[in-house]
Amino acid sequence: MQNEMMNYKETLNFLFEQLPMFHRIGAAAYKADLKNTVALLENVGNPQHKFPCIHIAGTNGKGSVSHFLAAIFQAAGLKTGLYISPHYKDFRERIKINGQYIPQKRVIDFVEKNRAAIENIQPSFFEMTVAMAFEHFAHEKVDIAVIEVGLGGRLDSTNVVEPLLSVITNISFDHVNLLGDTLPKIAFEKAGIIKPRIPVVVGEFHPETFSVFEKKAAETESEIFLADANFRVVETGSSNWETTTYDVFFGKEIYTKNLKVDAAGPFQAKNLATVFQAVEVLRQLDFFKTENLLSEKNVAAGLGNLKKLTRFIGRWQIIGERPTVLCDSAHNEAGIQLAFEKIETMQFKNLHIVTGFVNDKDISTILQYFLKSGKYYFAKANIPRGLDAKILKEKSVEFGLRGKAFSSVKNALRAARRASEPEDLVVVIGSIFVVAEVI
Repeated sequence: MQNEMMNYKETLNFLFEQLPMFHRIGAAAYKADLKNTVALLENVGNPQHKFPCIHIAGTNGKGSVSHFLAAIFQAAGLKTGLYISPHYKDFRERIKINGQYIPQKRVIDFVEKNRAAIENIQPSFFEMTVAMAFEHFAHEKVDIAVIEVGLGGRLDSTNVVEPLLSVITNISFDHVNLLGDTLPKIAFEKAGIIKPRIPVVVGEFHPETFSVFEKKAAETESEIFLADANFRVVETGSSNWETTTYDVFFGKEIYTKNLKVDAAGPFQAKNLATVFQAVEVLRQLDFFKTENLLSEKNVAAGLGNLKKLTRFIGRWQIIGERPTVLCDSAHNEAGIQLAFEKIETMQFKNLHIVTGFVNDKDISTILQYFLKSGKYYFAKANIPRGLDAKILKEKSVEFGLRGKAFSSVKNALRAARRASEPEDLVVVIGSIFVVAEVI
């Protein structure tokens, strides 16, 4: 790295190529301790202690729940930081304040200013990005930040914060090579974000995992709240491809009626139950009692203007019409199953599916949920971890899924559109990195 100020492109090349990056190379980039993160944060003045935050883990839904809560805080007038991963198109999607990406100059300045420490500590891409986000939030004096866990929880680089509330959306099989091959093992890793005497919201009850959370919460003297035991979110008939209207019940009583949410997809009802449980817990904290920040009006305004407020993308997103082209970043067993159950209920003439995966995922557990009625366009995501399209095509035949292999995601989508009639549905699904190439 040269001594003179790097431009933004050179800085990104340094971030992406010189340091291990999980979404590009997989398990080799995963650091099973927090030493590098702690050392790098100490070097930049421990910014993680300079703003209040909400910490969110889970197998599915943590990105959506993070965006929902951030939108509500923004609607309440709070200057809100949002840290998420991975990104789709622009690295700066990971670090936002009130929906605005971290400036390019701030990215350059962070790398330049901390160059010596980076070369000494040798942090991973993710560790450096977490430190960059926390320093940016502290420098800009955010009122609150929403921090999404990257992978797992206990050993994730974000797990250095002392949040107002911890949230664990749900547990399903994903990253089993790193987090464990049973649901209780995965739950143990996620439970690592539960902090002493900090309340925790768990989104969904599962008989194999809830006892893990209860045990950890008892050890840390943390009050635990189970969202789906209290809240039920029901989609009403007045929904469309991109927005959804819900009735929300607390127990048997109506909690909110005709709530319009600027998002769609079969999983958002569960995510919203988690959000409402989180809101109820947060309303009891002194931080939010002032000026009734989490009023029903602010909650509705935040959820109703989600995309405008937070730049929420990649989840059940429509990118074309006639034919309808739907992108969704569901990429594990539970997410894929829900997505195709929903797709089966939708109105269209023929179904075309563009799909691809990373090469370290056990796709045999996922392909069983893909619809045999679809015409398939197999593609390799443009990252080193991308699974070869021909291998995916051969594997898919075992599950009755037939189609052609393509050299790129864009070529696959182009072919699907060309083969479609106006009333058809084209679905792009299977990996975040496949969706990223077309949105």
